[in-house]
Amino acid sequence: MSILHLALRSSLAGTVCRRYSSTVASGTSTGTSTESSKKKAATPQSSCPPDTLLKGLNYLKGQPPVLALSDDQYPDWLWNILKPKEYPDDGPGGMAERKQRKSDRQQAIRDRNFMSTQ
Repeated sequence: MSILHLALRSSLAGTVCRRYSSTVASGTSTGTSTESSKKKAATPQSSCPPDTLLKGLNYLKGQPPVLALSDDQYPDWLWNILKPKEYPDDGPGGMAERKQRKSDRQQAIRDRNFMSTQ
């Protein structure tokens, strides 16, 4: 290993981000909350601070390194992409009931297959 490799390795070691996202607001509230503070509390923080080197995302040769952006530079839909989809309850035979029946059928098949291997 060369000295240059060790120098680069030690300088990048401090920039690796290992935090998880949270929905904690930046300030504390005194019990009375306004609409703007609710919006800030609902907006999640990203798992990496801005300008963090994101390793493994740059897979093309000769490209600049990929750096994390600040939260306001990402689109709003990105923070809601992992939320489960909610279907409106539109009565018998509606979309919500069909999805529930399908998941029940699939779970029953999984249970039957598991019990047949025991």
